[in-house]
Amino acid sequence: MSTTPPEPSPADAPAPRDSRGLLLAALRRADGLTQVELARATALSPGTVSSAVAALEAEGVVRVTATTRSGRRARAVSLATPGGALVGVHCYVDEARVVLDRGDGDLVEAVVPLPGGHRAEHAVREARALLDRVLATTGTDPAAVAAVGVGVPAPVEVRSGRVAGAGVREGWGGMVAAPGLLAPAPGVPVVFDNDGNLGALAEARTGAGRGRRSVVHVALGRGVSGGLVVGGDVVHGRTGTAGELGHLTIDPDGPVCQCGNRGCLEVYAGAHAVLSLLHASHGPLTAAELLEHAAAGDPGCRRVLSDVGRHVGTALASVCTVLDPDVLVVGGVLAGAGTVLLDPLREVLAERTAVTSGAVVDVVAGHLGPGAPARGALLLARDAVLAG
Repeated sequence: MSTTPPEPSPADAPAPRDSRGLLLAALRRADGLTQVELARATALSPGTVSSAVAALEAEGVVRVTATTRSGRRARAVSLATPGGALVGVHCYVDEARVVLDRGDGDLVEAVVPLPGGHRAEHAVREARALLDRVLATTGTDPAAVAAVGVGVPAPVEVRSGRVAGAGVREGWGGMVAAPGLLAPAPGVPVVFDNDGNLGALAEARTGAGRGRRSVVHVALGRGVSGGLVVGGDVVHGRTGTAGELGHLTIDPDGPVCQCGNRGCLEVYAGAHAVLSLLHASHGPLTAAELLEHAAAGDPGCRRVLSDVGRHVGTALASVCTVLDPDVLVVGGVLAGAGTVLLDPLREVLAERTAVTSGAVVDVVAGHLGPGAPARGALLLARDAVLAG
């Protein structure tokens, strides 16, 4: 007597190819969407989304967690990482930062300061030591790490894996050429990108640009970095230098920048340059103290921050005219100035961009703060694993 095998349940059956591709593409653009948001983003029916998500969850491709939207309970869907933990590393001018995702979506983050004038080798040593401590503290087997993403302060040719320029610190070419220095165990893949690109990637997918198709991100830290993200992917350009917003010229006769050109945005809008303007009147300040004084009404501090906003607006007006992005996200420590900096930026954009409908590009402060590049490095590692 023959029997007919039972029909597979939606959780056992593979997700239909079309719905699978649409859902995964939507999650790459904006991770953590609810099923209702996924239905809206993909134009799939709620029933199709529910069935496809159940199948993808059973395959280990996505994870589903409880959340709230507008005060109501919902189920957030995020891309999972088959095969182990992920690590994001950011080596910057004044700090090294490590973010660990053990596969459950709960991130462990640690940071260590770096001395001024350090070389790339020192930053990598400190980052590796910090990574080892984080793995040991959390009880994570180094061999269980699926991939490590690393953000460095230099342009990276992603197709060749080589540094495309000197960046803000010498020696990064040799560090990128030796990925094993940051591998927690033999055979763990290590992938690199420019830290400005990774900050943009994180804000676009999980931060202030989440849900927008085209995002321009400028980070006002010690220097100025940036990146362009379209459809959830970084735009690298031919040599990896697309999005180097800190080196847009706003005054061809201005001060000489470390890149060798004159009048770059970085020499007017980076925190190091801004704090030097206040040294004579206020003495040595940190960026945090500058923001505190500005919030308390200090006229000099408010003036330099509003000038930063105008400089950024001048530099990015042409970028916005050419690209017509959905949103301009301003990150980095100086973004903490809020409207003192953002309103002058918006005013300059309104004056200098060609607007056909009376609408200026949306300008918002970043959500992820100084940790954005490390979060982006984590996404870079996950992309590497999912790409196989």
